[in-house]
Amino acid sequence: MSVADDPTAPAGTSRSTSATIQPNILRYLTVVTDQRGIDLRPHLKQVGLDETVMHSAALRVSYRQGSAVIRRALELTGDEHLGMKVGAAQHLTAWGLLGFALMAADTLRQAIETGVRYQNLSGAMMVWSAGEEDDGFVLRADLPDPAMDPAVAVFLIEEALTSVLTLARLTIGPAFVPRAVEFAFPAPRRSDPYGALFGCPVRFGVPVSRLVIDPVRARTTMPGRDPVTYTSALETLDAQLASRRHQQELLEVMEISIAQSLPTIPSFAEQARRHAASERTLRRRLADCGTTYEALVDGVRRERVEQLLRRPELTLRDIAHQAGFSDQRTLRRAVRRWHGTSSQRLREEMLGLEKAADS
Repeated sequence: MSVADDPTAPAGTSRSTSATIQPNILRYLTVVTDQRGIDLRPHLKQVGLDETVMHSAALRVSYRQGSAVIRRALELTGDEHLGMKVGAAQHLTAWGLLGFALMAADTLRQAIETGVRYQNLSGAMMVWSAGEEDDGFVLRADLPDPAMDPAVAVFLIEEALTSVLTLARLTIGPAFVPRAVEFAFPAPRRSDPYGALFGCPVRFGVPVSRLVIDPVRARTTMPGRDPVTYTSALETLDAQLASRRHQQELLEVMEISIAQSLPTIPSFAEQARRHAASERTLRRRLADCGTTYEALVDGVRRERVEQLLRRPELTLRDIAHQAGFSDQRTLRRAVRRWHGTSSQRLREEMLGLEKAADS
């Protein structure tokens, strides 16, 4: 069970903080914005993802980091269909060994079910499921957080379903057309780009985003079918998945520990003792997760600050103390580093969004 699913987990800790996602979406987002002459690198750096880090095979990003960069890209491009363009730019090679396994699967259905099974290794920022329904074989995409920024939510839904369509056409042929596609967001001003891309009936405002495939089409034999290669790839993916699960547990336990201790920050030596490990071993384990103790502390503090800023009765001094900062000045510097704006401006924006959502 993840912290996000755990009712006993303290406030200030959630799946959004842990750096566990391969940054495939951000890499392709950077490619798409580069083509438009927009440089996202300063904004990647602002959330701790500099150029060197982005080229590391071991890099993992958090939902928070990913959402912040996506939000900024949407602001800079003004493109309401940016998610579709990022999804259409992708290739199976972005998924590494998992992409290879999908190509070697027996049928399209098996490839999709394999992708769902190993979604935590794919860099997915949606929660995928698949199965037979009354209208066909269905691939479902749910948001990890229903309360996320609506613009980011639209981007992620568009990117998710478009990338599946793109990868299906790359593997079984460009003539592939789903039976229907449904988006769990209100109909946009212009819906013709969706019909032109997917080539099938498109619906909006549904409870769950879905890609519906004709059952006969789902049984289509994959051109690269190779049972031996497929089995071999799954053995390696299972090992990677087990390793990732242990990494996720380590990060979540440490985040809980930090959040429970605020305003005091446990020393790294204390964390090593709690994990019955040497400091060197614990640092290596965190490096294997693509993060550091300092980054975990920063992420938990950031989430706590953002929660506290939504409480208008608290002063900045109160927030600085509760989040473990030495003074208001240190808090202000941290907020500017995280958001590129002042603490007061960020608070006004947050409270304004909440007021608009309630009205």
